[in-house]
Amino acid sequence: MPPKLNVHNFPRPPLLEKTPRHLQIRWNNQLIADTKDAYWVLETTHPPTYYLPPNSLLLPLTRSSHQSYCEWKGAATYWNIANPGDGADVVKNRIWSYGKPTKGFSPIKDYLSFYAGPWDCFVDGEKVEAQPGEFYGGWMTSDIEGPVKGGPGTWGW
Repeated sequence: MPPKLNVHNFPRPPLLEKTPRHLQIRWNNQLIADTKDAYWVLETTHPPTYYLPPNSLLLPLTRSSHQSYCEWKGAATYWNIANPGDGADVVKNRIWSYGKPTKGFSPIKDYLSFYAGPWDCFVDGEKVEAQPGEFYGGWMTSDIEGPVKGGPGTWGW
């Protein structure tokens, strides 16, 4: 069992580093992304947010008009993806990337981050839980401990 990672020991500003973990995303039991070549971002009170290389995705994406801004990484682009079991079912704005990230996050240029749903996300074979709330995209695994930001009453943390 991996050692526990306490989110209150993660740094601020956040840390970007390569992770050797095996990341997979399945949708309707179909593998849609698979990599051992990802990055994670570790930030105080947040579970890790993973960034997968574009070549790990097995389905095409279409660019969304939605955008957001991260004080650390810069302007985010969002993506839409069609359900592999029903092409008419298109999920919007649940995948994002940074086309021109800030200097400290340049290694994740064009890498993709996924909210943990409607698909199933796995870290080293363990199905993840979504970070609480609808804003942040962290992945909760059994090795994460400590209260995390995102749920009611945590906005100002």
